[in-house]
Amino acid sequence: MKRLLLTIMMVALAVVASNAQSEDEAKQLYEEGKALYDAENYAAAVPKLRASADMGYKKAQYRLGRCYDKGYGVTENNDEAVKWYRKAADQGYYKAEYQMARAYIKGKSVPASNSKAKEWVLKAIGGKKHGAEMLQEIKADAAAGDKTDKKLLKLIEE
Repeated sequence: MKRLLLTIMMVALAVVASNAQSEDEAKQLYEEGKALYDAENYAAAVPKLRASADMGYKKAQYRLGRCYDKGYGVTENNDEAVKWYRKAADQGYYKAEYQMARAYIKGKSVPASNSKAKEWVLKAIGGKKHGAEMLQEIKADAAAGDKTDKKLLKLIEE
C-alpha cells in the first residue's frame, strides 16, 4: 500500500512538473511570436503563435486570431479568427472577449446577435484588472468614428 501511494505521488509530481514546463514553453513561444508580430514579421510570428496557441496559451490564441482577422502572415480567414478568439475568450482573455463582441455585432463567422455581443462586451469590460481600460478604449474608438464600437457602447449603456 505504501509503495502504491509513493508511486501515485511520484506520478503526480511528474505531471505537475510537466505542466509547468509546458506552460513555460507556451509562454516563451508566445513571447517570441509576439516580438516578431510587433516587428511586423508576421510570416515568422505565426508558427510560434500557433505552437503556443495549440498548447492552450490564451494570449497566443488571441494574437493568432488577430493574424487571421487581418491577414497577417496567413490568408485572411474570419472563421479561423473567430475560432481562435473564442478559445481565448473562453479562458477569460478580455481582448478576445471584445473581439467576440465585435464578431457578433457584425455577424462575422457567427450569427449577428446584439444580445450575444452585449454578453461578450460586458465580460470584456467587467474584469477587475483590465475592464476600465477596455471600456476607455471602446469609448475612444467610438468617439473616433468606429461604427462597431459605437454600437457596442450603445449596448453597454442599455
